[in-house]
Formats: sequence, C-alpha cells, structure tokens
Amino acid sequence: MATSSSRILIIGATGYIGRYIAKASLDSGHPTFLFVRKFTSTSNHEKAKLLESFKVSGANILYGSLEDYASLVDAVKKVDVVISAIGCFQLMTQLNIIKAIKEVGTIKRFLPAEFGFEYDKIYDTEMPATIIVEDTVKIRRAIEAEGIPHTYVISNCFAWYFVPSLGYLGTIPPPPRDKIVIYGDGNSKASFTKEEDVGTITMKAVDDPRTLNKSLHFMFPANTMSVNELVGLWEKMIGKTLERVYVPEEGLRKEIAEATSQDVKFDLACDHFIFIRGDLRNIEIGPHGVEASQLYPYVKYTTVEEYLRQYV
Repeated sequence: MATSSSRILIIGATGYIGRYIAKASLDSGHPTFLFVRKFTSTSNHEKAKLLESFKVSGANILYGSLEDYASLVDAVKKVDVVISAIGCFQLMTQLNIIKAIKEVGTIKRFLPAEFGFEYDKIYDTEMPATIIVEDTVKIRRAIEAEGIPHTYVISNCFAWYFVPSLGYLGTIPPPPRDKIVIYGDGNSKASFTKEEDVGTITMKAVDDPRTLNKSLHFMFPANTMSVNELVGLWEKMIGKTLERVYVPEEGLRKEIAEATSQDVKFDLACDHFIFIRGDLRNIEIGPHGVEASQLYPYVKYTTVEEYLRQYV
C-alpha cells in the first residue's frame, strides 16, 4: 500500500485535475515536487496564488518545461513516482517524460495524463476527440514498449463538468430547473467522479502493488447512472419535473460541425461517444484493470446525490 516515503513529481499541478492531485499528495504526507514553467505573478495571478498555497503546504517547486529536457531529467532524478496531469491537447509531449524516465532508470511508477476514459476501447470518435483517443493510446504503447512501470487512471466523468449540467456539457452550475437538453435517448450509462476523490484515490494507488501495470477504473456504484436517471434524481431533489429535449445523433453531429471553439467541439465529441454511442456502459475491466471502490472500500467517496445537494 502507499507510504508517506515515496517522493512524487507532478507535472501540470496547476491544471484542472493536477491541482487536486497535488493537494492530495501533500495531504497524504508524500514529499511532493511540482514541475512548472516559470511565469510572473502578474501574468497569471490565479496560478501564482495556487502555487504559493502549495509551497506553504510543503511542496517543492521545480521550474522547467517538457521542452527543456535537461530540466526534466533533473526533476525526475529527485523522485520515485512521476504523475503527468498535462492538458489533453499536449499528450504527445509526454514522449520526453518517457525518455527521461528511461534515462534516469529509478522511477517506480509513472502515471501518464489519463484521468479520463478507457480509450483503448473507444473507437470511431468525432473530431477532435479522435486526436485525444489516438494520442492517449500512443502514449500507453510507448510506456509499455519501454517497460516502464505504470498505472493508467480511468476517472471517467469529472463531477463538475457533468453533474451540475446534468450531462449537457458546456453549461455551468447551477443545474437547470425548467428545461434540459439530452443527447440521444438518455439511457446510456456513465460513471461520475468528484475531482477531490480522483486525487485522494490516485495517491493511494501510486505505490499499491495491486495497481502496478494496470488501469485503475473509477466506477462507483452510486455514481454510475444514465442521464435520464441523473435528471430524475435532480427532479426528485427539487420537487419539479423538467422539460426534456432529446437531440438525436444527427443533431449533435450538426452542433459539432458548427462549433467554432476547439474546446466546445471536444465537449460535444465527448457527448457523442458517451451518450449517443454509449461507449462507457459496456466497459469490462478485465484482468489488466482494477476498480477503485473495490480496492479501497474504506474511502468515503462523494455520491452524485451528495454533489447535487449543494445546488438545491
């Protein structure tokens, strides 16, 4: 099981999921090193404030970049475990991390920038999700080809993105109280995970021999449901029935084609493979995977109902 002695390097600690992993690492007592680009506090006040809070909590800040290979190697030499939490459109830059880990030769575990879906079992996606799927799989195969000990964290749907929006990506909290747009028939199931729980369980897995060279799936029973069930839960909590507007596949494809933002296109493409095609509902973990709630039954995770309660 995880011990407080393993030294953790987090790349992308000021990013969306990286900040939760960094906090969990510090909270669990691991010597924590954060590999970040140099920037001025005036250019990014929010990031500077976040880094300062990590420093106060005991984090070691290492400045460098994935393009500055020497700085990357120096950082990798200081730790036992490397966690990458870089953005989804930067995945191929992890080839330098793989190269550095191989050169240093002492890393006990590498957790690449996954924190999403089981991309090895998702096919024929819409652009730009196709790029993310293909790049994730390429990085997995590169890690395996080099014989690097690893864990792939399959956190599934982040709660903040999916739960308050009731599955309709692109909207922000609070959840709607009058009308909801649902892609497909609303019956495809997905698993939802609060970001803090991703951080907590990731840190329990970093040294756990049961997760070595396996995929760690977050499929909490109380949080695995369809959009229709999610909307129904919200309706019950607020005592009101929402108007449900169902958008068929051709309608979603049209929205993807007409979207001008890359981020919006990506969100819609995710909606397509999750809710139209239902690629997450038939995932079998298999011998090369483990499930988080079964490995760590003593960890209290946040249920979808508990998450929604803040908006009632």
